[in-house]
Amino acid sequence: MIKMNKFSERSKEKLKTVDIRLQNLMNVAIKESPYDFSITEGIRTLKRQKELVAQGKSKTLKSYHLTGKAVDIAIWIDGKVTWDFKYYKEVADCVKEVAKKLGYVITWGGDWKTFKDGPHFQIEN
Repeated sequence: MIKMNKFSERSKEKLKTVDIRLQNLMNVAIKESPYDFSITEGIRTLKRQKELVAQGKSKTLKSYHLTGKAVDIAIWIDGKVTWDFKYYKEVADCVKEVAKKLGYVITWGGDWKTFKDGPHFQIEN
């Protein structure tokens, strides 16, 4: 039997804070993803964004998270969160394919040239 990934209640709550298109995208992507993942960040306050910049976890105060146009994920492998980029690349390929089918233009943080942010996805259109 094939196990289909699904979001926890916590992930669903975080997802509710973002653009409806990102909600649609992630709700389809979780079902098609090669790995289970959680939504760790949706919309952010400016205060939270400033904290992340101070910690070196973000490089900008003009984050798409501030307007609900971005999500961050965490991938689960064998019951534990992994930050191994190779898994994020595989999930990103899936998310990009779903976005294309839905007619959405997205950016994956892992495609950025300087600050590679594998968990980050943002909607552009």
